[in-house]
Amino acid sequence: MANEWWRSAVIYQIYPRSFKSSSGPVGDLAGITSKLPYLKSLGVDAVWISPFYPSPQKDHGYDVSDYRGIDPLFGSLKDADEMIAKATELGIKIIVDLVPNHTSDQHPWFQEAISSPDSPYRDLYWFRDGRGENGEIPPTDWTSVFGGPAWTRVADGQWYLHLFDSSQPDLDWDNQVVRTEFESILRFWLERGVAGFRVDVAHGLIKDRSLPDWQFHWDMVSGRDQTDIPPAPMWDRDQVHEIYRDWRKIVDSYGGMLCAEAWVTDDARRSLYVREDEFHQCFNFSFLASPWEPDAMREVIDLSYEVNGGVGAPTTWVLSNHDVVRVASRMGLEKTGKGPNGIYATDPQPNFELGSKRARAAQLLMLALPGSAYIYNGEELGLPEHTSLPDEARQDPTFRRTKGEEAGRDGCRIPLPWDSTKPGAGFSPTGDTWLPQPDGWERFAVDVQESDPNSTLAFFRKALALRPELELGTSTIEDHSEGSVLDYRVGDVRVLTCFNDEAPVPSGWRVLLSSSPISNTIGADTTVWLTQES
Repeated sequence: MANEWWRSAVIYQIYPRSFKSSSGPVGDLAGITSKLPYLKSLGVDAVWISPFYPSPQKDHGYDVSDYRGIDPLFGSLKDADEMIAKATELGIKIIVDLVPNHTSDQHPWFQEAISSPDSPYRDLYWFRDGRGENGEIPPTDWTSVFGGPAWTRVADGQWYLHLFDSSQPDLDWDNQVVRTEFESILRFWLERGVAGFRVDVAHGLIKDRSLPDWQFHWDMVSGRDQTDIPPAPMWDRDQVHEIYRDWRKIVDSYGGMLCAEAWVTDDARRSLYVREDEFHQCFNFSFLASPWEPDAMREVIDLSYEVNGGVGAPTTWVLSNHDVVRVASRMGLEKTGKGPNGIYATDPQPNFELGSKRARAAQLLMLALPGSAYIYNGEELGLPEHTSLPDEARQDPTFRRTKGEEAGRDGCRIPLPWDSTKPGAGFSPTGDTWLPQPDGWERFAVDVQESDPNSTLAFFRKALALRPELELGTSTIEDHSEGSVLDYRVGDVRVLTCFNDEAPVPSGWRVLLSSSPISNTIGADTTVWLTQES
C-alpha cells in the first residue's frame, strides 16, 4: 500500500481567505505558498484548499463561475502552479475543493439559462413551473440549508432550485452534459499536479425527479436533525454513487484521491461512499458531532471502524472545519457536540479554559486513531471562535437568509495570527483583515507559540512527529475500555482518555505524550499516549 498515502495521512485544511495574505485584507495563494515551510514543520502530509476559483464570493468561493481559473482575489493560475510546485518540493500534496452540486448564478451556463425560457441551458439546472393558479407557488416546499425557500422565481415566471443560497443554482446531474464537463474539470486540475479533490456536498447531486414535497430540514455537517423522518428526495440518493464510480476511474489513472463531504446521519449509509470503486475518504462527521462523553465517543469510534471495515476503507477523522464553531470553543459549551451555527455575544459563552483542555484531549485521541485525520487552519494554534463579531461585519449568507436567527460561520473564519508585533497579527502586510480579529488575538500568534514549549502549536508538532514514528495511522486498534475511561491499544501504543474522572498512570507504562500536564495521575479531560516499559 505504498502509494495509498491517503489511508493514514494528516491533511491540513486551508480556508484561503483567512490563512495568509501577501497583499490586502483577503488571504491569497501567494500567502499560502509563503507559509508552506510552516506546514512542513508542523508535520502534515497534504493540504486541502477551500475554493479559489473565479466567483462573485456570495458564499466565499462555494459559488463558482469558472472551474478552471483562479479568482483575481486570490491570484492567478501562475500563482497556483507555483504553489503546487513549492508544495511538491516540500513533499506536501495539494488537494483542491470541487463544488459540483451547484454553480454561481454568474456561471455562463446559468446566464444563458435565464436569457430565454426556451434556452437549452435550462436543462442543465432545475427549472420548473410553479404551482397555483398563476405559478406563484414554488414547485415544492423544500427549504434551503441556509434558510428560506429552496426555489427562486425568474422574470419569465419559472422557478429554479437552489439548496443553498439563491446565488447557487443546483445542477441537474441526470444530464450527461453536466457529467462530461466535470470529468473534464477533474482532468484539468490533475494534469496541473494536484493530488486529489475534496468534493463539496457529495451527497446532494441527485434529486428525485418527481419533486415530492418534504417539509423537513437537513443540518449542515450532521445531516438530518431528526431520525424518524422519511428519506429526503434531494440528499443521499443511491444513484449518486454512479457518478463517483466514473470519477474514481479518472482519479486513479492519475494516482490521485477523492474525499467526500457527505452529511449523512447513518454511519452505514456514509460508508457506501468509500466502497473500493468510489471515494478514497469520507469525513467522519459523527466523530465531529459526538458529545464529549465516554460512551458517545466510544460508540462512534467502534461503529466507524465496523462500517468502514466492512467496505475495506479507512476512517477519516475530523474535529473542525470552516462550517462549525471552532473545537476549542465548542468543547467549552454546556452542551458539547456539533454546537450551534455560530455564537453571538449575547449567547451563553464557552468556557475557553475547559474547552481548550478538552479540545487537546480530543485532538490527541483523534491523532492516535488508525486512519487519516484532518486539521482546520488555526486548530494547531488553539484558536477560539470569535463570539463578539458586530452584525455589520458578518458575511455568511446564513446570517442573512435566517434574518439573524443564526449567527453563521464567520466566527470560525477569522484571519489567522502570525506575528504578535504587527498590525492585524501579521495576517497581511498592511494589517488589514477581511473580518475583524477579536481583542487579544495576537496572544495566539505563531511567533508567540513558537517560543513557548508548552504551547498548543508545540503540542501539535510533537504529536505529528510521533504519529508516523509510532505507526499510529496504520496500526491495528484494540478496545480495552472500561467504565468512563477510553483505553485503546494502537499497535504498541496505549491510548487513554479520561473525561470527568481521573485515572492512575498504569503500572509498567511510560508516558510518551499527554494533552495536559500529568504526574502519577491522568486528570479529567486528558488523553495520554503510553509505551510499555522494557
